Amino acid sequence: MTTATPLRSALAAALGLGLFVAAAPVQATGNFDGKWSVVIVTEKGDCDRAYRYPIAIRGQSLVNAGDTSFDISGKVGGDGAVAVKISYGDKHASGSGRLNGTSGEGRWSGGACAGPWTAERRQ
Repeated sequence: MTTATPLRSALAAALGLGLFVAAAPVQATGNFDGKWSVVIVTEKGDCDRAYRYPIAIRGQSLVNAGDTSFDISGKVGGDGAVAVKISYGDKHASGSGRLNGTSGEGRWSGGACAGPWTAERRQ
């Protein structure tokens, strides 16, 4: 069993909403603002098996809504298309997928690790 490191946890969690750079501006078709709970699962590599992490969306931007310090950049399009890049020290990962009104899913990868992510909107 692998011990979680802050880097692996932050990368995997953020990739959970692993999630986002859409080129299109936000359109009236979707409002994704608010808190989201993201679960990432490692299917490839020696990263920990799964993480749950809070992410906030404000306008088109993704924001770290947790206590772990990492850099996240990404966008959510009006149609729910998401793309994200995350870094913690010298480690980097990226992810993409799609959100709807209450949930989302996609894929993430970073270093030798990769897998799916799912998201649920929180109240």
